[in-house]
Amino acid sequence: MQSPPQVRPAQRWSWSLVTLAGVDVRVHVTFLVLLGWIALSHLSRGQGVGAVLEGFAVIGIVFSIVVLHEFGHALVARRFGIRTRDITLLPIGGVARLERMPSVPRQELLVALAGPAVNVVLALLGVGALALLGGPLGPGGLSLTGGPLLSQFVRFNVLLAAFNLLPAFPMDGGRALRALLAMRMDRVRATDVAARVGRWMAIGVGLVGLFGNPMLVFIALFVWIGAGEEATMAHVHASLESMHVRDAMITSFETLPTTATVGEGVDHALHSIHRKFPVLDGDRLVGFVIASELIAAGAGGRTQESIGAITHPVDGVTGPRDSIEGVLERLEASEAHVLPVVESNRVIGLVLPENILALVALRQGGLPTAHA
Repeated sequence: MQSPPQVRPAQRWSWSLVTLAGVDVRVHVTFLVLLGWIALSHLSRGQGVGAVLEGFAVIGIVFSIVVLHEFGHALVARRFGIRTRDITLLPIGGVARLERMPSVPRQELLVALAGPAVNVVLALLGVGALALLGGPLGPGGLSLTGGPLLSQFVRFNVLLAAFNLLPAFPMDGGRALRALLAMRMDRVRATDVAARVGRWMAIGVGLVGLFGNPMLVFIALFVWIGAGEEATMAHVHASLESMHVRDAMITSFETLPTTATVGEGVDHALHSIHRKFPVLDGDRLVGFVIASELIAAGAGGRTQESIGAITHPVDGVTGPRDSIEGVLERLEASEAHVLPVVESNRVIGLVLPENILALVALRQGGLPTAHA
């Protein structure tokens, strides 16, 4: 599965495992719940530690396949100039967080199908290996439960490809359906149709799950929420296309000099409604300090330190006529989540994600807004 940058697993609840091809592979804390459930299920049946370790090994193989699936998305996206920020493993699978979603339907289609294509190739390789080794290739050898490890490898790749090709967000099939529809209609309408298909599918899967498989109910809820979020994001991005930075920038803000101490910054923060302060060396912008970090540093006895110790660097600048959509992506990646708005070499405003989202809410609610 792929996730747009605004919809991502919380990194503070995940750990980095390894970096491959410039992509950080992470595991979510809830993954421990899966391992615990596997251990308990084996031990409760009177099986020993060996069976538990074998179960862990199977899970390791399964999630290695999931990582390869997500790298299929990541590497094809890279061909179109789209970076993958990280891949996070969850008990329900993996999520590749792209810095942005492809806007060209053909590109989105190829990125969406890349993951299932990896599983199809792996399944064919597994079938070839079974044939060479003289393993069973009939229904018994590739059954949905049990069987030799290589047969399970083939089975899981087939199931993962089929599951992800379901035409429902946030599955790859939902994105592929949206891409195909977007070749004939505008992207927002295509997303609405694909989301509607996904929600009807979620209702069907949920009803089946009520008659004996609770996991299907969970999957149905996951699909229902994912379809709604994708439709919302499409409408948000459509709204952003017509907006410029000047529509959302803050024009009234306070600054701090580089000569200030943390204590002076704390005093400033306590008497201000602002939460982020540009740090200036004369007229030159050096970076930003955040009120919560100032107060934490002061509470930690660092009042005499230079404010530079907690100053975030400037992650680029933007202009008042720049598109908000591109700026929102840059804000997501910036350390302080704030960008200065510069005109004629002078800082005339600040732009923050919360101001952009508030503007989107106003526009979608039909309320008029004035240029700053």
